[in-house]
Amino acid sequence: MRIVDSHFHWRPRSVLERICKRKDFPIAAPNSKGGYLYRRKEGGRPISNAGGEWFDLDALLAHLDSLGHDFEVVCSIGPFSVAFSDFEAEEGRDIAMMWNEEMAAMQRKHRGRFHGTGALPLVDTKVAIEVMEHAVQELGLCGMNLPGSIRTDTRIDAERLEPLYDRAEELGVTLFMHPTDGIYEEMLEGYGGALYLSLGRVIDVSAAAYRLVLSGIMERHPKLKIFVSHTGGALPYQSGRMDKNSKAAKLPRDPSVYLKRMVTDTVSPHAAGMKFAIDYYGVDNIMYGTDYPCWDPATCLKLFTAIGLSAADQEKIFSKNARRILGLKDPVAAKVQPAARETAPA
Repeated sequence: MRIVDSHFHWRPRSVLERICKRKDFPIAAPNSKGGYLYRRKEGGRPISNAGGEWFDLDALLAHLDSLGHDFEVVCSIGPFSVAFSDFEAEEGRDIAMMWNEEMAAMQRKHRGRFHGTGALPLVDTKVAIEVMEHAVQELGLCGMNLPGSIRTDTRIDAERLEPLYDRAEELGVTLFMHPTDGIYEEMLEGYGGALYLSLGRVIDVSAAAYRLVLSGIMERHPKLKIFVSHTGGALPYQSGRMDKNSKAAKLPRDPSVYLKRMVTDTVSPHAAGMKFAIDYYGVDNIMYGTDYPCWDPATCLKLFTAIGLSAADQEKIFSKNARRILGLKDPVAAKVQPAARETAPA
């Protein structure tokens, strides 16, 4: 079976090594796990502390191969997407473009197997648009990663960013939204990370995505493509509450109308959660995802198949939806060379 994993993570070492060379914060440094930690300020907790498995693409792909299916992956940035907005505009642009070039290089190396998405530095709107256009039009990346905050500012619906959403809609580019660990982790600290990882990340991505609804951005941009990770966070489950309590936003439609225009994945360690997201968004708006290496892809596959969808619906979620939503081309079958004819000895 051909499966497109729409929620997969790999990080290029070159970008982290570059940030390691900075003399002042924000800065990265090697950690004890074969990866890197990243800090915004002196004495601050790491925004990211990924181990070496995040940087070994060949090993990640080999593990997926071991599951008995033909996997393609869509590589999104995950929590680290917030880092590109920590730098001043010019440096943020350069580091984001370096990341995007690495994604494009892997697309060329693993053509038809690896699909990259781009980094967006949001400190300067014109720079963000420049980076997005380069990533999509010149590098051929299939989407851009929209962080949930800009430094300590949660307002990704700020008025100055409207031209970015205008251009994203024009380009038909999908904006990937993932928890970014930038703000809520600090508010929900303790318990070995259990409070934040269990609930904080859901709040993180949900609040960011809902800002796009309440601000009217989704209303003004009817063709804007938003991918909210982790089965939509809390959005499907609190949709009725949002319709009830959001009258002050004076939207022409109920918030749930805009929420259902978004798309999501199957990343939930709970079969009932996956099923609820499918029921809410509709089978045409769900893409299969594993969150690997954050989650075990074998477990994800087992939970998804336990839902009991029809073969046609499984095929949509496993591959067809991703090809349509993200504009992925069908894989090209390898040409079988005819066997060479043996020449009879003279």
